[in-house]
Amino acid sequence: MQTTTQAAIHTTGAMPLAEASQPGRLVSLDVFRGLTVMAMILVNNPGDWGHIYAPLEHAHWHGCTPTDLIFPFFLFIVGVSIVYALDGARRQPATHGRTLVRIFKRSAILFGLGLFSALFPKFDFDTVRIPGVLARIAVVFLVCGILFLKTSRRQQIGLLAFVLVFYNVLLQLVPVPGYGPANLEAGTNLGAWLDRTVLGEAHLWKQSRTWDPEGLLSTLPAIGTGLLGMLAGQWLRRREVEPATKVAWLFVAGGACTVLGLIWNGWFPINKSLWTSSYVLYAGGLALAVLAGLYWLTDVQGYRRWIKAPLVYGVNAITVFFLSGLIPRLLNMVKVAGPTGQPTGLRDWLYQTFFVPYFSPVNASLAGAIACMLIWLVVLWLMYRRNIIIKV
Repeated sequence: MQTTTQAAIHTTGAMPLAEASQPGRLVSLDVFRGLTVMAMILVNNPGDWGHIYAPLEHAHWHGCTPTDLIFPFFLFIVGVSIVYALDGARRQPATHGRTLVRIFKRSAILFGLGLFSALFPKFDFDTVRIPGVLARIAVVFLVCGILFLKTSRRQQIGLLAFVLVFYNVLLQLVPVPGYGPANLEAGTNLGAWLDRTVLGEAHLWKQSRTWDPEGLLSTLPAIGTGLLGMLAGQWLRRREVEPATKVAWLFVAGGACTVLGLIWNGWFPINKSLWTSSYVLYAGGLALAVLAGLYWLTDVQGYRRWIKAPLVYGVNAITVFFLSGLIPRLLNMVKVAGPTGQPTGLRDWLYQTFFVPYFSPVNASLAGAIACMLIWLVVLWLMYRRNIIIKV
């Protein structure tokens, strides 16, 4: 990771309509990324995992809650970001070799951060979870980065369609060795079998050990989510298209994808853990609509007075996600006397002392999550004020 500086992005004043179609950094993309990471911090850091409001939990299996939209939104954003980061290099084939090295390097760093996070603080390599959020981001960035450099937009659309159909066929038609017919159950589907066979149960999600929500096979349609973002990014980069037309067609594409996802849900259910093809279209369609709305508000109309909080999250997204997973564990390594006199971790002591006595269990849990999000907002705001942006 490296620290760099960047001029602050102004948050006041109107932006002329023509400026929105010019190449450059999308404010709306940083805001979208920031809102997504803020939501991620909120749902990943409840005060008490046993008391959570339903919308802040993942669907038990089939179905989709607001929480289930966070990760696909982030992968969609990765796809859009690839276009803005690599479009110049794509137009210069002579530089593709160096660009590919950068892509592999960044993917390796992301994967390494994910592995470190899974190992910390015990560093038990025999039981470390290999798949994970950062590992999936790394793979999606790697594959989509290569595809963006080496394929055309039409080829990317074809690949997206092929991936979604092929994945549907794999999960619903290919028999599962040792279990029989194809199925979509948690521990007996084809993806779960592949994870156990290749990685071993000891290296899967610790809550199950028989399957992993970020497993190997489901990474294939997750790449499809990144491809959707790439297609959206290329549309936004077209200089000859008026901003209003860009927004209108993004909304049309988003609505079409969402409806197709709901239709496909009839025989291939929307499911985050399996990352089903219907889920890719449903979540991707909603992501297209959100990006269209934010693009119109911030990049076209210039309404930016409200964006500072998500913006400071957005420019240091990976940093806050990585550290927000480590620091609670660090705090709990510090032992203090709990309410009963027994030693307890500092993080748990803070929650029991400042939240539990004053709220109902579920509201105390939510208040703890909001406090965590606000603490990080202060930290990131200070970094932003000093133009500190940590890049992977």
